[in-house]
Amino acid sequence: MNETEQLRQWIESSDNIVFFGGAGVSTESNIPDFRSVDGLYNQEYDYPPETILSHTFFMRKPEEFFRFYRNKMIFKDAEPNKAHLALAKLEAQGKLKAVITQNIDGLHQKAGSKEVLELHGSVLRNRCMQCHQFFSLEDILERDGVPHCDCGGIIKPEVVLYEEGLDSYLLEKAVSYIRNADMLIIGGTSLAVYPAAGLIDYYQGDRLVLINRDSTGRDRQADLVIREPIGQVLGEAVG
Repeated sequence: MNETEQLRQWIESSDNIVFFGGAGVSTESNIPDFRSVDGLYNQEYDYPPETILSHTFFMRKPEEFFRFYRNKMIFKDAEPNKAHLALAKLEAQGKLKAVITQNIDGLHQKAGSKEVLELHGSVLRNRCMQCHQFFSLEDILERDGVPHCDCGGIIKPEVVLYEEGLDSYLLEKAVSYIRNADMLIIGGTSLAVYPAAGLIDYYQGDRLVLINRDSTGRDRQADLVIREPIGQVLGEAVG
């Protein structure tokens, strides 16, 4: 039996599945990941992306931040791929209880997933730092330079930047889902970003599946490791 067939059988016999995903889930939607050869971290800018995407840089050089943000972090025409669609299908069947994602692109919801925990926020939500008025992605794209609210405040994307903490409520909810899962599928993540990557330590079952193109530091913990494109794998396993 090959790995994908094993995955399919486990999915069929599970009814409390949780999916935890990262940038690799969206690469098949033509959104580059951060750490691959073609990823954002290997392109050259005046500042390293880690610096630009930090809270300190956002506050000190908002013009540079938004230039990078609009060019490299927003993909408004991206469409869900087979991975997103397969997960939405599993949720509709009642098998998948939650998608926990490090992505900020909103593609899981666009595919039809309802219970999506966005640990790092979303480019689709933006708020004035002064009066807290909500703004859409279109509002950001329509404004040039640093986007400002009518009250004069800067409009900040609801995206978790470096130096900013994750939402404690979301983390607690993610821990609860993972702790109670009978199957945990992890896909498209190097499991290198903490505290998000540490969430898998709360899983107590014996169906830990890792689907990632490259090896991770957690491969030995997994009950099943698949090194194939995640859209292909989930598309075949879910049907």
